[in-house]
Amino acid sequence: MTERTSDAPRHHRALYGEGAAIVCDNLVRIFKVADLEVVALQGLDLLVDPGELVAIVGASGSGKSTLLSILGGLDVPSAGRAIVANHDLGQLTRSERTRYRREVVGIVWQQTSQNLLPYLTAAENVELPMVLEGRGDRRARAAELLELVGLADRADHRPERLSGGEQQRVAIAVALANRPAVMLADEPTGELDSTTSADVFALLRRVNAELGTTIVVVTHDAAISEQVGRTVRIRDGRTSTETVRRTELTEEGHRAISEEFAVLDRAGRLQLPKAHIEALELSRRVRLRLESDHVGIWPDRERAAGEGGPGESAGASPGRPVGPGPVGPTAEEAGEGARRADGGSAGPGAGPAGGGGPTGAPGAPSGGGRPPAARAADHDGGEAGA
Repeated sequence: MTERTSDAPRHHRALYGEGAAIVCDNLVRIFKVADLEVVALQGLDLLVDPGELVAIVGASGSGKSTLLSILGGLDVPSAGRAIVANHDLGQLTRSERTRYRREVVGIVWQQTSQNLLPYLTAAENVELPMVLEGRGDRRARAAELLELVGLADRADHRPERLSGGEQQRVAIAVALANRPAVMLADEPTGELDSTTSADVFALLRRVNAELGTTIVVVTHDAAISEQVGRTVRIRDGRTSTETVRRTELTEEGHRAISEEFAVLDRAGRLQLPKAHIEALELSRRVRLRLESDHVGIWPDRERAAGEGGPGESAGASPGRPVGPGPVGPTAEEAGEGARRADGGSAGPGAGPAGGGGPTGAPGAPSGGGRPPAARAADHDGGEAGA
């Protein structure tokens, strides 16, 4: 008896992060200080594609530096997974972690003293990572990289004879010495003036474009974060929003488009911008309604009224969401319409469940329009489970 095999193609279900250069899956990092535990990362999810240039932004204490330390192999996660260029950082031994830092990632720090040795020339600093790897082409490679960063004529200068911008250029060359798959930059322009910062960041974009190196930049500089294709904001140890930028060709020429999206993590959690929360007086719990192309979110007005909470906004009816978007009838309105139609009382099913709901989130298009970008001037806010 022979087993029959089907000729139908099997659909391959892609794993989370498959093909990505950087994968952070429910990443957790907890620090213990005496009897106190500080949760720096609280289930962070992040994907970075090969050859992408990404900026990571966030307030002090949001977890940016902790994330960079883990990706750089300088720290280990308490839970979750961090994978860079197919290296699972939570599974590496000490010797494997050292080799990872030499070969897979290059790091540029904010302080130039962390990037360069003061008693070595620019060329010797660039050669040093290759000396540790035992490479024989280090002089030619160092000359090539110094030419790339525009400092071929400063090869014999020590850091003390270089300006701040020139030192960071040499630091970039050092980070590229062993041809890493990923470069991490921690506030690379933090100690530079605006003009020099622009020059250094232009170099990072050139490295990304010409060498195809995946680059992740942590920065507080809004002018820098706006020059990348994607900016990821971290809040309270989790990714909160992503801003995606692209250019579009129109009749008037090229037009820059920037859209900000809320991030839905793998656990279904969604951080709502503070401006949205305040506008709709959202607190503690909210109502959800699934539509054909979006999910509507609006306040639990009945709970607020029963607990003596904030009253209805001006012109709002109980059970009706607040906001400029289109709304459906409340249960009372639907029942009144049914009584007018047949002269009797409306049945239990006359009206949306739960006292009515919107056909879309406030400000969202009804029908098949594309979902709105989550925009807020203040990115602090709450969180909803989707």
